[in-house]
Amino acid sequence: MQTRLFIFFVALGLGVACKKQADPGPSPVPPASFSLNSLRVDGRFDGFVYSQVQTSPELIFTFSNSLSQASVREAIQWKSGAGAAVPFSATFRNNDSTVLLKPTGALDHLARYTVTVPTTLQSKSGGSLQAGFKLQLYTALDSTDKFPRISDEALLTKVQQQTFQYFWEFAHPVSGLARERNTSGDLVTSGGSGFGIMAIPVAIERGFISREDGLARLQKIVTFLKDRAVKFHGAFPHWLNGATGAVIPFSQKDNGADLVETSFLMQGLLTARQYFAGSSAAETSLRADINTLWRGVEWDWFRKDNGNVLYWHWSPDHAWDLNLPIRGWNETLITYVLAASSPTHTIPKVVYTEGFARSGAMQNGRNFYGYTLPLGENLGGPLFFAHYSFLGLNPTGLTDAYANYFTQNKNHTLINRAYCIANPQGYRGYSASCWGLTASDIPGGYTASSPTNDRGVIAPTAALSSFPYTPQESMRALHFYYYTLGDRLWGKYGFHDAFSLHDPWFADSYLAIDQGPIILMIENYRSGLPWKLFMSCPEVQAGLRKLDFSSPTL
Repeated sequence: MQTRLFIFFVALGLGVACKKQADPGPSPVPPASFSLNSLRVDGRFDGFVYSQVQTSPELIFTFSNSLSQASVREAIQWKSGAGAAVPFSATFRNNDSTVLLKPTGALDHLARYTVTVPTTLQSKSGGSLQAGFKLQLYTALDSTDKFPRISDEALLTKVQQQTFQYFWEFAHPVSGLARERNTSGDLVTSGGSGFGIMAIPVAIERGFISREDGLARLQKIVTFLKDRAVKFHGAFPHWLNGATGAVIPFSQKDNGADLVETSFLMQGLLTARQYFAGSSAAETSLRADINTLWRGVEWDWFRKDNGNVLYWHWSPDHAWDLNLPIRGWNETLITYVLAASSPTHTIPKVVYTEGFARSGAMQNGRNFYGYTLPLGENLGGPLFFAHYSFLGLNPTGLTDAYANYFTQNKNHTLINRAYCIANPQGYRGYSASCWGLTASDIPGGYTASSPTNDRGVIAPTAALSSFPYTPQESMRALHFYYYTLGDRLWGKYGFHDAFSLHDPWFADSYLAIDQGPIILMIENYRSGLPWKLFMSCPEVQAGLRKLDFSSPTL
């Protein structure tokens, strides 16, 4: 009996234990996840990318569940294109399932912002957002004037004066030469320095500096170029150390002479020589030093084995390895004109005919947007083709067997503008007031923009350096750049290098080769001073005649 009772209680205990193990009770239910039902930006739905957004936009998100208000403020991030946090307010509706976001202050116009809503956003019950998302916001243009209106003449003077400060105030302290860009340190540029040298007579005549100060600066520059700067058969490298005069390689094998940059430098030096024509000892000495540099360039040596073309580069380590003949149509006409003009190392006409003009193969003759293009690639190429050689070389009435050069430059400019107005790639911001494709900085780099290499980036130098060719169109662009975009584009040394209104971006850079033509071509439009000075050089007149150019000034 006792044995049976013992077995019964043991069995009962085991049964109870098994029952407890098999029935743990109800499991906790996880919070339900939730999703986005709808969104609106300024009352519209365009997916997740919005352009023309107001500077005080209203973002409305509606979700499938009520939101945790604390989670909204912790999880959602609103940032500028530079990554700075944008403070915003959150207002809740519909039992907290709808949230309205607004920045607490006005956003910048023409700027990019992102609003990120991650999966860490939580509902009131603790559920997570099923799928996070990110909005891209591009704010609209604020078309109000950013600066007081002044006369067009006063505006042109202001642009010239402020841009000139790049070459005057920001010049290298030892050599006086122009830094390549505003972040270049000791790196100076030979071609850009030529543009800055040409601007000194303009600055004197406009009253920006005194004649004495301009002469002193030129004496510093010329003395440095003559006594300290390295030269190769009389030609200068593209880049120099502004303190020592040593070469700074432009690329691996480009550590020697750059004949095209040298021609831009000589164009500036000859212009200065013609301006400082006084009988004082200082001006006489300056002219003598400039002549030493000018006569020392061995243009004919760059024919490489006496061929009928000039070559762009020569290196003491790599000789002619870059092997780049200078052929047109491009920015290098001035190189052949100066080579033909040299009193010591000239070239015969056949080098121009077969080398640069390619026996007429540089001609185009096609029609683009209603304008006939005499020379060059289809649609004209970057606009600096119409600027660099013609800072001193006056294209007005200048003709040879291949083109009327004023017609060439004017039509090239009008084609470039017409392309921007047509805007076949659909970039936001292109218009009759916002045009001009040329070499400039772009986001993350540098390129020679043109209708066949359109990256959505406009460079102010393109339209502003075209004033002699398209005065009304260039003035319209200047008004837009200064009055409408001035708070983003105008700075210490004039207009920043480039901008895009498509994916709003504004360069913070200044480049010597872009700033210089603005000063000089505006002056050629206003008074023709750089053209008058350079074209007064007897050697240049002789060189143009040698190449069978005709001009009212010859």
